[in-house]
Amino acid sequence: MVIKLVREFRQNQQLSITPQLKKSIDLLQLSRLEIINKINNEIDENPFLKKDFESESVGGFDNEGLIENLPNELSLQKHLEVQLEDIKLNNTEKTIALVIIQSLEENGLLQIDLDEIEALMEFSYSTQEIESVLNNIIQDLDPPGVGARNFKETIYIQLRKKDIPTEELEIANKILFNPKFSSFEDAQADLAIHYSKNSIESVLEKIKKCDLSPGLEFESTHLIQPDLEVIPDSNQNFNVRFRQDNFPLISLDQDLEKQVKNKANKVNKKLKEKIGEAKWLIRSINKRNETVQNVGTLICRIQADFLSDRCAELKPLSNVELAKELKISPSTVSRILRSKYIQTPKGAVSMKSLLASSVSKTRKVTPMQLMEEIQNIVEGEKKKLSDQKISDLLNKRGFNLARRTIAKYRKKINLPNSRNR
Repeated sequence: MVIKLVREFRQNQQLSITPQLKKSIDLLQLSRLEIINKINNEIDENPFLKKDFESESVGGFDNEGLIENLPNELSLQKHLEVQLEDIKLNNTEKTIALVIIQSLEENGLLQIDLDEIEALMEFSYSTQEIESVLNNIIQDLDPPGVGARNFKETIYIQLRKKDIPTEELEIANKILFNPKFSSFEDAQADLAIHYSKNSIESVLEKIKKCDLSPGLEFESTHLIQPDLEVIPDSNQNFNVRFRQDNFPLISLDQDLEKQVKNKANKVNKKLKEKIGEAKWLIRSINKRNETVQNVGTLICRIQADFLSDRCAELKPLSNVELAKELKISPSTVSRILRSKYIQTPKGAVSMKSLLASSVSKTRKVTPMQLMEEIQNIVEGEKKKLSDQKISDLLNKRGFNLARRTIAKYRKKINLPNSRNR
């Protein structure tokens, strides 16, 4: 037996995250309030950082004082749970209702699928039972519009709870959920054949006044501070600016830096590190704010029709599309979208809520649009159409959808299959 020693070279790729890179990533994820608090803490700890009081907007904003003096108010979830106590519910309904409430976003909308809630509850209850509780219990709670799964639904719930005339509610339903209307102008022109001009205009005005984030309006959520503000101009375009008000502007204390670097003084290694940390923080915060503005500006440009009240439907838009357009990583976009808000003419909305995934690879169509298309086909069918037939009809129009996709979204709108219709 012969033993040989062989030298072998292998080339491996390994991604190592440096401490500075990790800190930069962490900064991207912070909400406006969190980053303001971080800046204030860094100023207290690093003598080389100073506030630029001349440039800082006057407002007397003190986050630490705000948090300490904040009254102990009920959260949206607690407020909804209290209301459940006044309703006669059986154990099943109450259990499902509590899980749905805990699944709501800060804005009051339910942005996870019902089958995810079904899985969360270990399949103890069906999606039909969950949907029944959502529609008949949660969406009937205060504030109006809570528990909706998208902006259209929250608008319709709010109109329904205002007890507007039956005809106006009928018009609203057609404007919001008829897939052939791509804008309010299209809907207005088509519906004018069947309804009076005044009724249609009245409904459109009420739609535009609805709150897109009912959960934010309930809580005393001055803790939720938008990073960006949308300012419409005379041409119905949008200018998106970073909100400088109450945002601490910081700079390097150059006088102190000169003293430390003076050759007559013995430079302390720790002080040098503090100078480096101060410079890094200033650069990183500027980069963070610039990236937030770039992402927000692109989102608002793509969703301009929705934000300017020309339609009630979001255009399909994903993290990957934003990343490709801005030439940054999709993971960077995901971190930017976390806990970031935009002040729009429709109120404060989370940046993430202005995105909508597409269910088709060949045509941009949101899940909401697909469900409306399916609903429209089923309502107009002369003979019962199977999921495959519905798929074929839509694919002739370029949707390129599989039968199982049709089945999935048909179930989401609680439509039985062709045999049971």
